[in-house]
Amino acid sequence: MADKLAIGIDIGGTKIAAGVVDEDGRILARLKRETPTTEPLAVIDAIAEITEEFRREHHIIAVGIGAAGFVDATQSTVLFAPHLAWRNEPLRDSVARRTGLPVMVDNDANASGWAEWRFGAAQGEADLVLITLGTGIGGAIVIDGQPYRGKFGIAGEFGHMQVVPDGRPCECGNHGCWEQYASGRVLTRRGRAAAADGTDFGKAMLADAGGDIERIEGSFVSRYADEGNAEAIEWIADVGDWLGVGIANLAAALDPGMFVIGGGVSDAGDLLIDPAKAAYSRTLTGRGYRAEARIARAHLGPEAGLIGAADMARLTARRRRPANPSARARARAAAKPGRSPRRRK
Repeated sequence: MADKLAIGIDIGGTKIAAGVVDEDGRILARLKRETPTTEPLAVIDAIAEITEEFRREHHIIAVGIGAAGFVDATQSTVLFAPHLAWRNEPLRDSVARRTGLPVMVDNDANASGWAEWRFGAAQGEADLVLITLGTGIGGAIVIDGQPYRGKFGIAGEFGHMQVVPDGRPCECGNHGCWEQYASGRVLTRRGRAAAADGTDFGKAMLADAGGDIERIEGSFVSRYADEGNAEAIEWIADVGDWLGVGIANLAAALDPGMFVIGGGVSDAGDLLIDPAKAAYSRTLTGRGYRAEARIARAHLGPEAGLIGAADMARLTARRRRPANPSARARARAAAKPGRSPRRRK
């Protein structure tokens, strides 16, 4: 086991979550730090410090990093990370120089999808799509047991599919993106609007937020729904309906065997998943004449990203590990013209 441990690091806009992960996906040690600044060098310093702290107690063979942003196809450079202001940041090589370890970088959703395929809800399923519902919508694709990143490494940005022409404006610059209708931001937006309008539900959430509308978050709605509030349940069902419509579109394009739903909004459980399943079945092209993919909630929660990043880094490091030195020397000798390996007497 000593040569099978890897570090997984999940970099978000506000925090860095890290863990030492074994080959079975178990987290043996954890650390959390606030993301120091949006300055890349400060984040790299934090990663190096976390790695050094873990190495005092564990023999580490690789570091895997999941970043919320676009990562190139070589899994080395963060092309664009809006919450960290990273542009063409050579993160893999920078961290490798600081730590002296093999480093793998991927999009955080890709890392989560890999973790769910290896250790979570999608074990045994060759083709799957992970959809992460947080403030926005991210995603990952696994095809025939391999992550699919696309030609340029940016596959899986499902949240910016246009589902409503000329619909709500999105931070990406377009209008009508899926995440404007099926993500946590929808619940946040409706909650703050209800508070501004002075509805009974809005007043209750405003009181929970200490009278500050800007502190109302989608998680407030989820909590009220879990407690049986009819209005909150209806809002989550609306998000589930839009989720199911988007899943039907993805099924038409990709035809996976399974959709796994993760992210903070998935904490609503069946209140979200059941309406999504119904909308998916209702909207699916060729419904009634084709098999329907399974839809299930993710199993690994918010730690899926660091688990997947560590596992991918470990597997990548093993593939790149040089052969046994003595065996390599014998092979070189055998390859030289006019010479053959010495035989034992």
